[in-house]
Amino acid sequence: MNQIERRKPRVTARSGGRILAEALVAQGISYVFAVPGESYLDVLDGLYEVRQKLHLITCRFEAGAAHMAEAYGKLTGRPAAAMVTRGPGACHAAIGVHVAQQDSTPMLLFVGQIPFSETDRESFQEVDYRRMFGPIAKWVTQIDQADRIPELVAHAVDLTTSGRPGPVVIALSEEMQRQIADAEEIRPGPITVANPDPDALARMHTMLSQASKPVVVLGGSCWSESGRDAIRSFLQGNNLPVAVSFRRQALYDGTSANYIGDLGVGSDPALVTKIKEADLVLAIGTRLGEAATQGYTLLQPTDGVSLIHVYPDPTEIGRVSRPELGIVSDVNAFAATVSHMEPLQISWNEWTHELRRLREEGREIPEYKGALNVARALRELEQLLPQDAILTTDAGNFATWPTRFMNFRDRQRYIGPTNGAMGYGVPAAVGAKIAFPDRMVVCFVGDGGFLMTGQDIATAFHHGVAPIVLLFNNQMYGTIRMHQEQTFPGRVSGTALTNPDFAKFIEAFGGYGEVVSATEQFAPAFRRAVESGRPALLELRMNPEQITTRATISDLRAGARKPATNRPPASKRLTQGGGMQRGKKR
Repeated sequence: MNQIERRKPRVTARSGGRILAEALVAQGISYVFAVPGESYLDVLDGLYEVRQKLHLITCRFEAGAAHMAEAYGKLTGRPAAAMVTRGPGACHAAIGVHVAQQDSTPMLLFVGQIPFSETDRESFQEVDYRRMFGPIAKWVTQIDQADRIPELVAHAVDLTTSGRPGPVVIALSEEMQRQIADAEEIRPGPITVANPDPDALARMHTMLSQASKPVVVLGGSCWSESGRDAIRSFLQGNNLPVAVSFRRQALYDGTSANYIGDLGVGSDPALVTKIKEADLVLAIGTRLGEAATQGYTLLQPTDGVSLIHVYPDPTEIGRVSRPELGIVSDVNAFAATVSHMEPLQISWNEWTHELRRLREEGREIPEYKGALNVARALRELEQLLPQDAILTTDAGNFATWPTRFMNFRDRQRYIGPTNGAMGYGVPAAVGAKIAFPDRMVVCFVGDGGFLMTGQDIATAFHHGVAPIVLLFNNQMYGTIRMHQEQTFPGRVSGTALTNPDFAKFIEAFGGYGEVVSATEQFAPAFRRAVESGRPALLELRMNPEQITTRATISDLRAGARKPATNRPPASKRLTQGGGMQRGKKR
């Protein structure tokens, strides 16, 4: 026997379900978020065999399971797996796949499938997943042979984490899971990331040094701690004004003197107006999508602004905005390189100071009508949060309150769905707390979004973790009501809500609940929630008239355009304080 043969691992025959569980362990997957189904019983049995190495998290709704897995990927840069049953289970999980696709998050979704011998007979719960998930996933495949499991799982993990990260969907045919095979284990293979071209960096250095009013837009996913440190060193060292793209506040310290705010839904109109004066935009990691560009009206080269676009996937560079310079690079590799770059010739100190001043002015707290000033309560929350707190957000108008009035610090994380999916916040908070049980996790969610997936707080109780939910209750679908009042003032249709007592809702699970209806009640209530050590919910009863941070319903009615069919352009709707909800901004 030669040396190579002696090193070859001994392979024993085992079921496809067991092979799949072992393949996940081999690829470094630590968590599976699942709603069980009979279509993958053999996989569940396989997971039992590796339960000391792979954590199985039992969820209550497939969308919640997918959101938990997506949040894990956002926070760690490594994929978790969601597992759901065929047909309805896969349909429920689809929204989580769409979040991962638009947010560029690594994630695996496994779907139990019908027996492949019954294909195309419209068998019970049959769906063609390649066609269903094709437009919203990075790759979709189906495993019909147990001996190919290690190969396909390894490839799926490589795909979901490389280039522009994204979701991979894998269907598991029923017979395959029971097949006995002697498939060999495949270990992870390191993939070298794209590094920036030195000649391109030299040209970037020249372009920046010649600019007088540059703006940096920071976005994207899978930033490492060292990557964030390195990009901060470069940006602060050259006093470049930094805006983060939609819901990417986790990428930059909001207390920094060169942080100027966010470009997304609810952006400060003063910042949007001022940023049009920029003569150069350095976009790092962001796709410069609809929200960041205010409906594709901002930061366009046709406005005379030079664009430098840094992105790991070459197919995204120039897809919408044609850059003067495109740099294909992993964001962390780019950050590490430019942190050692020769200092720029700076002529924009006053420009950066002016943009920062706008940010500070926008954070000033108005004297809102009503007993609860949400802005003041959030400013108190800012002081109460630990330096490493994790904050998750749902979609809705309420989400613009934290981003306007709070500064998120360097080691804190703030994550939300850039695709505007309602129902994300609570499952994301549960997933974050399961992944990081020693860090405080706080969820921002509206009354509409909470009743979509709030029941998955049961997962927190089941697995012994305690996130804190701040529920903004204004008794309406706020974003849609905002657009409704702008377009059809006074004609309220379909946007009013009837709610339960949310504090009693969580108390029914055994958690801590409290109603906050006045500003001075917030900080003591939050401390009590933390001290309870249980999953907690604080219901913030808002003034429904204050529809956004900058406008009341009366303001919107007074300024509504007529005739009703003449809607404001997307760019204006994006800056009026709205928070995207399901689908387009309806």
